Amino acid sequence: MTLLEGNIGETYMIKEINTTDEDMNAFLFRLGCYSGEPITMVSKKRKSCVVVIKDGRYNIDNMLAEAVIV
Repeated sequence: MTLLEGNIGETYMIKEINTTDEDMNAFLFRLGCYSGEPITMVSKKRKSCVVVIKDGRYNIDNMLAEAVIV
């Protein structure tokens, strides 16, 4: 399932990043979002969601959240 389909308050293990856009892939990698890392869904809004990756809290849009397979 994608991160966007996840539940608030749950921690998931990232299985893969599903995108052909190299810029998006590089951006997620800089955030620490890559295969094998845990990611926690903090909240969801209409156009974005707040996640915790490592020790950082990030607001990512739905397009990025759909690229993260958990």
